[in-house]
Amino acid sequence: MKKKYFFFIVLIIFFNINTSKVIGENVVYIDMEKIMQKSKAGKIVIDKINKQKKIDVSKFQKIEKNLKEEEEKLIQKKNVLSEEEFNNQLNGLRIKITEYRDLRQKSIQETTSKRLNASADFAIKIKPILAEYASKNEIAMVIQKKNIIMGKSKLDITDEILKIVDDKINKLKID
Repeated sequence: MKKKYFFFIVLIIFFNINTSKVIGENVVYIDMEKIMQKSKAGKIVIDKINKQKKIDVSKFQKIEKNLKEEEEKLIQKKNVLSEEEFNNQLNGLRIKITEYRDLRQKSIQETTSKRLNASADFAIKIKPILAEYASKNEIAMVIQKKNIIMGKSKLDITDEILKIVDDKINKLKID
């Protein structure tokens, strides 16, 4: 019995010592999404991607409209055309639809790739900024806000880092 109590007391002391070390450390958090969306370089990238997306959506809407019109015309001609001619035109329409889907999918993948490349470039460029800030302010750990359930707002350094990012990062790669 004495061994169990002794072991239990040692565990409590061990956890109290470790907890006090963690509490004594300076831990802050940052909202990376906010910085990406509100920084000058981030806004430029997001605007470029959104403009290209609007152009693509408009282009695909026109193609869809033309394909639907072509389908309707083909359906109207069904009784007039021979079965072989109808099937040939139907196969041609199916090929166009497949090409349209491939083109659309490729466009979506390119947009996603650009967004990921910009995010990766942003992460690479912000790491030294965060390291320097942490060093100057004796910060032991910087955590992303999305990984925090609850925290004091005074531990949020997002706005401070946003100012530094605007000064130091002028351009992000998107290609």
